Amino acid sequence: MMELWDILIAPFQLGAMVKAFWVSALVGLVCSALSCYMTLKGWALMGDAVSHAVVPGVVLAYALGLPYAVGAFVFGVGSVAAIGFIKDNTRIKEDTVIGLVFTGFFAFGLVLVSKIKSTVDLSHILFGNVLGISDGDILQTIIIGIITLTALAILRKDLILFCFDATHAKSIGLNTTFLHYVLLTLMSLTAVAGLQTVGIILVVAMLVTPGATAYLLSDRFDHMMLIAMASGVFSSVMGTYLSYHIDGSTGGCIVVLQTLLFVLAMIFAPKHGMLAQGRKTKFGA
Repeated sequence: MMELWDILIAPFQLGAMVKAFWVSALVGLVCSALSCYMTLKGWALMGDAVSHAVVPGVVLAYALGLPYAVGAFVFGVGSVAAIGFIKDNTRIKEDTVIGLVFTGFFAFGLVLVSKIKSTVDLSHILFGNVLGISDGDILQTIIIGIITLTALAILRKDLILFCFDATHAKSIGLNTTFLHYVLLTLMSLTAVAGLQTVGIILVVAMLVTPGATAYLLSDRFDHMMLIAMASGVFSSVMGTYLSYHIDGSTGGCIVVLQTLLFVLAMIFAPKHGMLAQGRKTKFGA
């Protein structure tokens, strides 16, 4: 019995693992809060674009000896500006523009990764390395988390209305352009926060899945937010814990758990789940 207990608590006796638990929980909380707005706005593809577009910025920041966050943020905001410019000055639809921009930026990043000589494994940028996170990166993640959560709290009502009905929001005098770029800027910041935890490749899942899961479980935004944050923190901490025992990818374990939670909600959600919808169809018929 004691041997089993020792195995279960082993991760909590390692300083690097305890640090990883706290960082993963914070990133899960911040990403989940933002994911609710992205779900309502239908910005899953935009999240994918921003998260992939920061890759060249991270690589260039490494080459210039700058913090990863600087390069990632500049290219994240730059990708958003490029999407807006192309959409406003051509007849191409937004989803096509997003696909063009994020694949172009990401491909440029891969070229840089292959050409820049590095003593650091730059694949950690793509797939994360929360167990090797430095104190400086932890501080950066905390600052980004505070900025994001504070902005979402201050602009909560305006952002909810903007995500539900941008036309109505504009008609009552809200600056929808400002709100649009606030959300995109927060998305870029959050992609930077998820850099060390799950990497650029998987951070889009953390920006989409918790909100999508909660959307199936509640029709009230406040409840949706709480459910999303709870599922995000749970999957982040438990995914980190499981990755220790199976010696697997931490980011992969976190996202797999989030996906499993979504599948469970999709099937068993009391009102919007597949079983509930099947019963409605059956009795309706």
